[in-house]
Amino acid sequence: MRCPRCAWCVMSRESSGSEHKQVCTSHDGWIAAVKRVFMASGAIRRFQERVLGPSRTGISSTTSEIWLLGVCYKISEDESSAEADAGSVLTAFKQDFSSKILMTYRKGFDPIGDTTYTSDVGWGCMLRSSQMLFAQALLFHTLGRSWRRKENQPPEPEYLEVLELFGDSEASAFSIHNLIQAGQLYGLAVGSWVGPYAVCRSWESLARKKIKQTDIKHQPLPMAVHIVSGCEDGERGGAPILCIDDASKSCLEFSEGRAAWTPLLLLVPLVLGLDKVNPRYIPSLVATFTFPQSLGILGGKPGASTYIVGVQEDKGFYLDPHEV
Repeated sequence: MRCPRCAWCVMSRESSGSEHKQVCTSHDGWIAAVKRVFMASGAIRRFQERVLGPSRTGISSTTSEIWLLGVCYKISEDESSAEADAGSVLTAFKQDFSSKILMTYRKGFDPIGDTTYTSDVGWGCMLRSSQMLFAQALLFHTLGRSWRRKENQPPEPEYLEVLELFGDSEASAFSIHNLIQAGQLYGLAVGSWVGPYAVCRSWESLARKKIKQTDIKHQPLPMAVHIVSGCEDGERGGAPILCIDDASKSCLEFSEGRAAWTPLLLLVPLVLGLDKVNPRYIPSLVATFTFPQSLGILGGKPGASTYIVGVQEDKGFYLDPHEV
């Protein structure tokens, strides 16, 4: 079973080999392949063009605020002009970003269901992006938002437990094998790309299935899942409406009637444009990254999903699953 890789770089698959330093450690059968590179403005530009359309203002100033899942980093001009000191804001940002879990295309795993597919290359990017978001939710819940990966030290057992949930087999609770099986009613199928509504409903279905299979103290996902959708409840079902009573019902279902409020994961499936995001939505999207509870955005174009975890002005920092 192949291990999910920890992300130690900003989304630059074209970085030269000299910019990477790989450190591999073994712990309970897991191999962590760690990559470290500097933030590449070219990668940010590619994201800008892929999701928002051609930039009219150029690359963002390196001295503006960066919001990374609810944490603000104010990068000064002195820091951005040269290599930062170990205790600098820029270094703190890199450490925070590199503590996120990156999950990419994989190959050579057990066949999915009764198919012959042993790889998700070319079609599984939305599923991998969603795995990253759920893994991040689990890290926040078990280790806290202030947790960071410690370089040259063995990872915490809680961290490894999170990784093991996303292995590529039916034995792992949140594998793409189990996700596809749970999402068949919503159009999930091996070899096919899916949209935001279908993947959100599939995760909700998988979470409910796991609740029925295990007792409340041993839930692989220790939180309720609630989808905020429009009145028509569909892929393009109007503006999302958060109903407090409905969210509470999800918590009651999760706690088996013992608590009106539990840890809660809110998913908001939206289509905000055809070829690119409508510019009027961008200020609101950027604002969500300032929320302390933010888990980011699964976004991109049809057939090209990424996990967006931070913003700087109108540019995004994201984890890219399109690598085997």
